[in-house]
Amino acid sequence: MNEDSFFEALETQYSNQLPFVVYSRPINSVIKCWLQKDNTLHKTETFSESGFVFAPFDFKDESIVFLEAECEHYSLEVNQIEIDDKVSDATIAATNKNAHIELVSKGIEAIKDGEFKKVVLSRCEAKSLQNNNPISIFKTLYNTYKNAMVYCWYHPKVGLWLGATPELLFKVEGKQLTTISLAGTQSFNKDVEALWTNKEVEEQKIVTDYIINKIEPYTKQINVSDVETIRAGNLLHLKSRITSLIDSSASLKSIIEALHPTPAVCGFPKQDAKDFILQNEGYNREYYTGFLGELNLKQSKTRNTNRRNVENNAYAVVKAQSNFYVNLRCVQLLKSKAVIYVGGGITKDSNPENEWEETVNKTKTIGNVLG
Repeated sequence: MNEDSFFEALETQYSNQLPFVVYSRPINSVIKCWLQKDNTLHKTETFSESGFVFAPFDFKDESIVFLEAECEHYSLEVNQIEIDDKVSDATIAATNKNAHIELVSKGIEAIKDGEFKKVVLSRCEAKSLQNNNPISIFKTLYNTYKNAMVYCWYHPKVGLWLGATPELLFKVEGKQLTTISLAGTQSFNKDVEALWTNKEVEEQKIVTDYIINKIEPYTKQINVSDVETIRAGNLLHLKSRITSLIDSSASLKSIIEALHPTPAVCGFPKQDAKDFILQNEGYNREYYTGFLGELNLKQSKTRNTNRRNVENNAYAVVKAQSNFYVNLRCVQLLKSKAVIYVGGGITKDSNPENEWEETVNKTKTIGNVLG
């Protein structure tokens, strides 16, 4: 399928108000799309299906799955998509500054009172749209954010979301589990070397320690990489990669429940931080800081044996593979406006004014592609 027919199929699906997802994983020149054949809303609680999952921040809300067998599948290999729109610096009116600073101050006080060690507090910002075509916005996202999971997800009974998230929740291939610890944020400046404060280093270590603690009951042979600085659009973050082997008795759902939501989007301890968020943020995050991605897809790989007297000694190994990404740097499209979701990690050393500025900077990551 060529580029024109690929995107024509997407446009037709959207104009017919039928569910679809189009996405590309980080550092990948392949774009995939799934077109659901009808508008049935498939939900999952077991995460045992094979498909593409879109899950909320709070599991009390619905996790939606596009079933692999109920969708048409297309792929396109392209490094850069031809588009007319240019990415420019976004002008987004930052609102409710005092309310967010008050929320952050309340979070800091709760940490100092010993309620939890970290909490991630967020807000949303609305922006009017001149171009409200999600396929066009996806193309710009794909061209702009190569180091991210870039997606556009639509179901007429749920809504329309787009994003460019740098954060892997976790990946499973056969029995190998891979996840990352991502935290700390500063603006990218090509002329200045990144320097990280104790607050940011501590924040990232909290995430790393939390992940290790959570996966220990379900895995073995845990390995942690050195901390590195990575770039996501106009922002920098601290990252470590964590790998392990899943025990045969562990289910995918048990690992999801252990890791989601992570301290990078919720806080630590998880339940205490989550309760504070639900009671104090003042709005419903919905699928912001939830997760999305491929669920239990079968992957065949060829493996050679060393047996003698076997002419054809290759055989196929079928492994189930899942790739879940945290739904960050995302936007929800509502008719002629976009709702941009942004947040930041709060610790005892946080400065409310700085935290506000961080959220303002983050709105530009997605805001720059909205025009």
